[in-house]
Amino acid sequence: MPPIPRRRAAACTLVLAFCAGSAGAETLPLVPGSDLVGAIATVRTTYDDTLTDIARRASLGYEDMVRANPGVDPWLPGQGTEVVLPTRFVLPDGFREGLVVNLPEYRLYYFMRVGGQPAVVTFPISIGRMDWETPLGRHRITTKQVRPTWYPPESIRAEHAADGDILPKSIPPGPQNPLGDYAMRLSKAGYLIHGTNKPVGIGMQVTHGCIRMYPEDIAWLFPQVPVGAAIEIINEPYKFGWAADGLYLEVHPHLEGDERADADGSGMTQVMQQYVRATNGRPAQVDWALVEEAYRAKLGIPVRVGTDASVAGPVSAAAAL
Repeated sequence: MPPIPRRRAAACTLVLAFCAGSAGAETLPLVPGSDLVGAIATVRTTYDDTLTDIARRASLGYEDMVRANPGVDPWLPGQGTEVVLPTRFVLPDGFREGLVVNLPEYRLYYFMRVGGQPAVVTFPISIGRMDWETPLGRHRITTKQVRPTWYPPESIRAEHAADGDILPKSIPPGPQNPLGDYAMRLSKAGYLIHGTNKPVGIGMQVTHGCIRMYPEDIAWLFPQVPVGAAIEIINEPYKFGWAADGLYLEVHPHLEGDERADADGSGMTQVMQQYVRATNGRPAQVDWALVEEAYRAKLGIPVRVGTDASVAGPVSAAAAL
């Protein structure tokens, strides 16, 4: 697999020291003309770290860490291992208002204003597994509840019963409640954004269709989002975006069960479709070898693959990484 994250880390990352309890997503200003936010970082593990421990402290999820650190054991990375924190993001294309969820990157974006200026806060999430898909499209937040009671649907109770686990008809607030302390109901019946009593699963395709967040993340987001707020749920594994120094590509694997998955060889066709959209009205000079390298690696890390054709020469591999 191409060593994109290691070379990028050496070129332009910040080395951060994370300690237990130092967590929280960062409010990132939106720069006019730029589709990128955040910065890549690295951290060295301690002897008892797992990638999920580090992920939570950095507001990342399981898949984020595993993709960005190929070859690192997620449960036993070892003392002093340098791992990449993929905390730079190409913003989703199009709709940038309120809540946006991009399923293939297991990530929620909340677009807001701070001091009158546009900004975004982004969080890792868990989403619906193949047979319980999180619904695409535009929805709204209809109700919000603190310390919700969970009423498991009959379909979920039947699934658990088949495994010998008999769920009650309701689970009150408390440590056994899988909704955690906060829940926001979507206009799509049966779907919620909520916390969890099992945070180790954040950043995976494991839910019954709901959007699951770390407890501390939903605690921050819950009071910010009003009833009636819009939420756009998209499926965008390939994202192109412009920054001051050129055109970037961020690639994630397709979700399990996605009919557009790469098995039929159509992945690069989809990349080209996104490229055409990103460069409509702004031609780019692109290193297609870098595009293919990023596409094959699927590390979830933005890679500079081109420059503005009207102002710059070709991008080099060294500059891109």
